[in-house]
Amino acid sequence: MNIIKDSDLKEIEAAKKAALEVLLHNSHGPFHGLPRTAGWGYPEPYTRDLMFSIFGIAVSGNKQLLESIRKVLETLAKNQTERGHIPSLVHNMDDRGASDSTPLFLLGVGIFRKVTGEADFLHDAVEKSLTWMEYQSPSDRYLVAQQPTSDWRDEQWMTGYGLFVNTLVYSYLRILDRPERAVRVRQEMSRFTITVDSNHHHVPEGLVVKHKPYYAFWSYKIYSSQRFDLLGNSLAILSGIASPSRAEEMISWIEEECDEMQKRGELAVDLPPNFFPFIQPTDPDWLPRYSTFNNPGEYHNGGLWPFIDGFYVAALVAAQKYTLAEEKLMTLTHCIKITNTRNVDFGFNEWIKAQDGKPMGQEWQTWSAALYLYAVKCVEEKSTPFFDEIRGCQEKQKSK
Repeated sequence: MNIIKDSDLKEIEAAKKAALEVLLHNSHGPFHGLPRTAGWGYPEPYTRDLMFSIFGIAVSGNKQLLESIRKVLETLAKNQTERGHIPSLVHNMDDRGASDSTPLFLLGVGIFRKVTGEADFLHDAVEKSLTWMEYQSPSDRYLVAQQPTSDWRDEQWMTGYGLFVNTLVYSYLRILDRPERAVRVRQEMSRFTITVDSNHHHVPEGLVVKHKPYYAFWSYKIYSSQRFDLLGNSLAILSGIASPSRAEEMISWIEEECDEMQKRGELAVDLPPNFFPFIQPTDPDWLPRYSTFNNPGEYHNGGLWPFIDGFYVAALVAAQKYTLAEEKLMTLTHCIKITNTRNVDFGFNEWIKAQDGKPMGQEWQTWSAALYLYAVKCVEEKSTPFFDEIRGCQEKQKSK
């Protein structure tokens, strides 16, 4: 780390130690001894949260945490449906319907295999889940579609081909060595969204937004959303779906937009919100339920999520924006320190309100701690573990 002061380095070291403490504390919960999702709230083992936590656990070198993830993956395989779908709760095979649980499972197994060297770990379950995912394309092509509120944004409406889930699909195909299908997914994502009022069957939609450097939030037939999804676009950079030039333009655009939001009083923290521009009550995509759960700058409608900003820091490293990555990591360190409920040195809160920087969710969130560890590792080593290989596979294929 080149620009971070010694005092800040000490704070980062303290935060790393605290993050490990959070993960160890959460590694054994009340449901069959599976990890819990947050330290005091969310005792349940939510699949998506624990799959995301693999990134931090994998780079931590902690054997106890790695064994806890082994148990999670093996339990998910046992609770997999007959057709290969992975449940939303690790211990409950009847809790189904998530669009991101199965692709996250596949990506998680791929990472676990790399860390342990167990190349055939959960082979049969992986094959079943790969088949399940192939059936998630209504056009019987390569992009997968989803129902509204079925991914991690369970309080936000999106439908059709979502950016986030398809970046997961591309990533697991790469890490599980399915390059041919991965290429097809990237090709379909690289098509423009449809901007005319009628769609011909021979012009399939894509996720590239005309005159914008980022990818659409979602797209389906003649409809799409051009609002910015930080998680999906960060994963697009990390996985290499976005070319280096597109990544460069996208990061410049993000930083400029965040500067403008700060000037307007919409953003109090020097980190990008998970989603913007915020949906306002006067907008056509506003839903009445948002007034309770999803007000502008809150929760899925523009809240700051530390786990997502951890991915953004990693994406900056992938784009070789090392100085900016260090700056954002330091800001993230300050954010994960603030607490709203407990007498702890680091809150690792679930999400933070954009307009005032106050933590609003559950403390000691597993994925907040895990992705902080991953972000620090990326900045320290100027590399992005697992994604380096995914992008490298892509470059090798181009050179053939």
